[in-house]
Parts: sequence; structure tokens; C-alpha cells
Amino acid sequence: MSRTDNTVDRRAVLAIIMASYLMIVIDISIVITGLPRIQAGLGFTPAGLSWVQNAYTLAFGGLLLLGARAGDILGRRRMFMLGLAIFTVASLAIGLAPSPAWLLTARAVQGMGSAILAPSTLALISTHFAEGPERTRALSLYAAAAGIGATLGLVLGGLFADLLSWRAGFFINLPIGLLLILAAQRHFRETPMQAGRFDIAGAASSTLGMTALVYGLVSAADHGWGDLLTLAALSAGFVLLGLFLLIEVRARQPVLPLRLFASRERSGAYAARLLFLGGMVGFWFFITQFLQGVLGFSPFEAGLAFLPATLTNFASAMLVPRLTRRFGNGTLLASGLLACLAGLAWLGQMSAETPYLSGIALPMVLIGLGQGAALAPLTVSAVAGVAREDAGAASGLVNVAHQLGGSIGLGMLVVVFAAAAPAQLTGAPLLAHRIAMVMDSSALMMALALLVTLTQILPAHAGKADTTARQAAAGG
Repeated sequence: MSRTDNTVDRRAVLAIIMASYLMIVIDISIVITGLPRIQAGLGFTPAGLSWVQNAYTLAFGGLLLLGARAGDILGRRRMFMLGLAIFTVASLAIGLAPSPAWLLTARAVQGMGSAILAPSTLALISTHFAEGPERTRALSLYAAAAGIGATLGLVLGGLFADLLSWRAGFFINLPIGLLLILAAQRHFRETPMQAGRFDIAGAASSTLGMTALVYGLVSAADHGWGDLLTLAALSAGFVLLGLFLLIEVRARQPVLPLRLFASRERSGAYAARLLFLGGMVGFWFFITQFLQGVLGFSPFEAGLAFLPATLTNFASAMLVPRLTRRFGNGTLLASGLLACLAGLAWLGQMSAETPYLSGIALPMVLIGLGQGAALAPLTVSAVAGVAREDAGAASGLVNVAHQLGGSIGLGMLVVVFAAAAPAQLTGAPLLAHRIAMVMDSSALMMALALLVTLTQILPAHAGKADTTARQAAAGG
């Protein structure tokens, strides 16, 4: 918490929060443009390459709720600084990785650091900024940091991969992490420690269950659906996730309070976020391979090629407060998802002969506008009406949906990529065909996210408006 409640301190708190989130996003996007070099340098298989993302996102998403609980019990400043320290040390280990196993282990540890760090950042916004225009503005800036981080990460990742090494992108986290730890120590006051229990069984069963499920999906891409290991992993994943739900129902202090799903709007926001990230991860993960593997771009050129998406993402995110006041949160969210759907469906028409400007850059503009418009409204809906004592858990659940949506989506899209292999195609035409099929599947997930928004979030907003109107009429 800030040392006082005045505006200057709240601005400092928001700046530190945005910078920490920026570091996380930069790290994720730096990996994207470096993927082909990482694959060539360490010898990853195409399916195995997905674990560079999944090792991070599974640890991140699986441990987020436990990290949120730790912040509530042990203090958010303490957990914020611990998460930063783990993330920073793991970044150094990734930069030094001599083998795939080393890199994936360090990525998982880095995800653990993010799982401790991220819930504190969003919870601090919820507790420092009142629900309404003030919080919407803070969350819009928070979402805009994603656009800035994605742009910087993609360009820096490509630049480092071209001029130095993909490893250099991870080393830049060291000075940033140290500075943020010092800033947090100065500007955040520790929240009081509270009595409570850690739901270790719930955290372990959910993390292991999601890992087994995603491993089964990726294994299916390599070995087929009839493979015994694939079937065993998928079965174990579903059993563990079922066990997780039983544990949460019976736990005295669950890592996931099921009362968070009592709100129709929040439940819809969690589901829509899962589907939204499932669709978006295909765009970021596979388009960089299209740019470098089909169009022949260098890593640096590929990073610059994403600017139509990242710059429009930032611009639309900055307009969210004004657009929300004019059109409402639900309408803006639906419009953003529709723009993303149109862009992904457009990319689904690509081939090896597709030119960058008309076939890639223009759809990227739609996707960037849509992502910038959708993320903040999704977050607002996911924390709407949450009690103060549940702020950490609700914030953690937002990030869980974000990370696990990406993990599950990427696992499913790797299967689509592997299955789309017509015998008559080879080389760049085959790669382009596979990525086009992935974009079609991503568009389908985005369409489902839009459907959830139209059937769950918008009706909840309409119900609130009716209640407010009745109360006003009664008062009059």
C-alpha cells in the first residue's frame, strides 16, 4: 500500500504496478520473435517449442490463486517483492540456458514468480482506486501497458536475436527487477498480516491437472490421440481437475472461493477471457513463424511487422475510459471481440503468396483495435462487485483465466497445426497452410468468447440498468 492515500502516492503506486506488469509482458513478447532462433539453437521440436510458452503460463496460471492468497495473508508488498525477486533470478537462468530442459525449468520458475507478483498488482489497483471511472482509468492504463510491453518486447526480441542473441532479451530484466524492488520498498506500505490457511491441496491439484491436460494435448500433436501416454495424461488431467473442485467445495479457506462465480457477469467474464486468450495466443505464437518462415523476415523485421497490431492496441486501450462512458462496458467489450474475430478470420485466408501489407498488416489493425478495446472491459466485469476481502482472489482468478486460456488454447492449436498436413504441400506452402488452419481455429474460439459476452455479460449489464432505473423511479 502507498504510504498515504493522497493522489501523488497513488500515482506512484500505479506507476510501479504498470512497470512490473510491463516487465512481465515484455518478457512474454521477447520470446515470441526469438522462437525460431531458440528452436534452432537448442534443438526444440515444433510441438516441443510450445512448451517455451506453456512451461511459463502453466506455472503462472496454476499457482496464481495461491499467490493471491499469500498476498492476502502475508502482505501484498512482501509478496510483490518476493515475486519480483524470483522472476528476476529466473530470467538470468533462462539467459544462461544450455539445453531445452534447463530453459523449460527456468521458465516454470519464472512463471512461479509471476504467480506471486501479478495478483498483488491487480489487487492493489482494486484497493487504491474506487469502482467506477477512477478504477476504469487505472485498469485502462494497466491494459495499455500490455500494448506498450508487447511492442517493446517484439521489437527488442527481434533486435537482440539479430544483433546479439535471443538470450540478451532475458538479461534486461535484471536491472528493471532490482529497480522495481527498491521502488516498491519505498512507496508501498505493508498490509497487515492476517490469520488464514493455505489451500496447498487445491493449488497442487489444479496446477498438476492443467499441466497434465496441456501435456496430453501437445502429446497428441506428436504421437496421435491413440497413444497411451496421451490418453493417460488427458485422463489424469480431468481426474485432477475434478478432484480440485471437490477440494474447493469442502475447504474451509479455499484457494478459489466458489462464491466468486455467483455473479453472472463475473462468471461470463472469466469464461470469455479463457476463450479470448485461447484465440489470441495463436495469433502471437504462429504469425511470427509465418513472418520468418514464409515471408523470410528477420527476427527484427518480424518484430516491427507486429506494429500495426501493437500500436493500435495501445491507442484503443487509451480510449477505453471515454468509450466506456459513451457506449458502456458490455457494448465496448462485444465490439472489441468482434473486431478480433474479423481479423483472425481474415488471417485464416492466408497462403504462401499472401503479401504482408494487405494480407497480414490490415488484419493486424483489426486485432490490435479489438484487443485494446476488450481487455480492460473484461477485467472490469471480472472484478465488478467483489468484496474487499475477496479482491486478491478475484484478481488472481482474472490472471488464471488469462494464463490458462493461453495454455489450453496453444495446446489445442498445436494439435490443429500438426493435423493440417496435406501430402501435396511441403516447405513454406505447408507452413502457411498450417498457420491458416490455426487462425481459423483461433477465430472459432473468439466467436465463442463473443457468444458468452452476448448471452452472459450484456444481459447482466441490462439487469443492473433496470434495477438502477427502478430505484430511481421509487426514489422519485
